[in-house]
Amino acid sequence: MNEIVRIGALSPQDLMALGLERIAYIRPVEIGGDAVFAVHAADGTQIAVAKSRDLAVAAIRHHELEAFSVH
Repeated sequence: MNEIVRIGALSPQDLMALGLERIAYIRPVEIGGDAVFAVHAADGTQIAVAKSRDLAVAAIRHHELEAFSVH
């Protein structure tokens, strides 16, 4: 049977165990005074920066990953 786990309850190690090649998360950041959206691999490695959240999600989906937002 499948177990439902709240994403906020996952430790960084648990998140990594879900698969680096399947999950990416989006986090709003400021770079050079500009508000942008950073895309990170499940292990926290920043892999991209986009000007909008929609572009970040599109990039993630283009690479066949699942997107999660982090506040």
